Amino acid sequence: MPPRRRAPKARPAGARPVIWRDETRFGESHLRAVRHVLKSGHLSLFEGSFAPRAPFSFLGGPHVRRFEDGMSEHFGLPFAVSMNSATSGLYAAVGALGIGYGDEVIVSPYTMTASAVAPLMFGAIPVFCDVLRDTGCLDPESIRQRVTSRTRAIIVVHQFGIPAPMTAINAIARARGLAVIEDCAQAAGAQVDGGLVGTFSDISVFSFNTNKVVHCGEGGCCLTRDQEIATRLRLIRNHGEAVVGAAGYENIVNIVGQNYRMTEVHAAIALLELKRLRHAVGRRQELAAQLAEALEGMHGITPLRPSAGCAPAWYVFPMRLTAQQPSREVFVNKVQAFGVALTEGYVEPLYLQPLYQRRLAFKHGYPWAAPENRDTNADYSRGSCPVAELLHFKEMVICRLVRAPHRTRHMNVIACAIERALRDTASAE
Repeated sequence: MPPRRRAPKARPAGARPVIWRDETRFGESHLRAVRHVLKSGHLSLFEGSFAPRAPFSFLGGPHVRRFEDGMSEHFGLPFAVSMNSATSGLYAAVGALGIGYGDEVIVSPYTMTASAVAPLMFGAIPVFCDVLRDTGCLDPESIRQRVTSRTRAIIVVHQFGIPAPMTAINAIARARGLAVIEDCAQAAGAQVDGGLVGTFSDISVFSFNTNKVVHCGEGGCCLTRDQEIATRLRLIRNHGEAVVGAAGYENIVNIVGQNYRMTEVHAAIALLELKRLRHAVGRRQELAAQLAEALEGMHGITPLRPSAGCAPAWYVFPMRLTAQQPSREVFVNKVQAFGVALTEGYVEPLYLQPLYQRRLAFKHGYPWAAPENRDTNADYSRGSCPVAELLHFKEMVICRLVRAPHRTRHMNVIACAIERALRDTASAE
């Protein structure tokens, strides 16, 4: 165990944490961008129809298109299609790939619910695969075991901002002829295998809501190398069923569009935030490295460890409580009593939700009850993803503080509080 640090002054359980702040970075440049949009008189320039004399109305206003150009340039991919959220982006991605009834999609059980609901929206069945204990990302071996002749795609989540093992997952996808969708909602700016996450798939999806590194309130974006996929994404984003004929897309008939459009205000802010992405991620990486070093050798607590060649974006800093004592609840309460915000678990494995337990997303039990889906082998029983359950119910604790405006000294306080909580409990045994 490293030398003892000076423990922070204890605070009563339930007291307001002295450390729990998020990045506060909006300044004059953001105000100027919003003023520019307001002075233009157009908060949005999207139209749900295609006019040959004004084709850009279907593609959005100038700020939306500048933001898409910025995303395309930053990630080195030819096509970027903005959305009003990453949830919308995931739905559009599944639809753009033509996935539907009779199909299965590999998904993670230990992530935000939209990643698994996206296939359901088009009548496909989500199949949950287990995750790696060291990262929380999909386990390639579990994918191999659960791919069937019905599988059409894999939705890969870079969980907690930690890159998933894309080389192994893409090898499985290529061997089986599967599409890959990267859910990069928590991982913008992370790197794996020498490239940015979001550049290893048929479609990648990003989020810009209030908790993300690139933050504009609400927003999302899809990236792809494929021009037809990009066209389908734009059609799904903006009532495409009313547009395919007028826009010359007569060969695309299976499109039912939505309103997934980003506003000019959100796009203007997101473009500014995109310009500071490298700096923001770099700062998170510095703080995470400092906290990991401070925890090194501390018995009973183990940070999740990215694979070699990965540079996480550190959406949060996840750890596993491996000590026999204290219980996780007692441990978290002790750390919080020192003024450090820590939480238990992440999300309950998704297949334990009533939606999957009852197999009822839409009326009459659809899509599971659809004739095309009735013989699916999807397993939603407790124990089907034992590592995800172990992490959530027993081991996982999460610190959200590896981000500005926190500094190195805050990482030392966090580590000191964790050490003190473990030591106090051990001495009480």
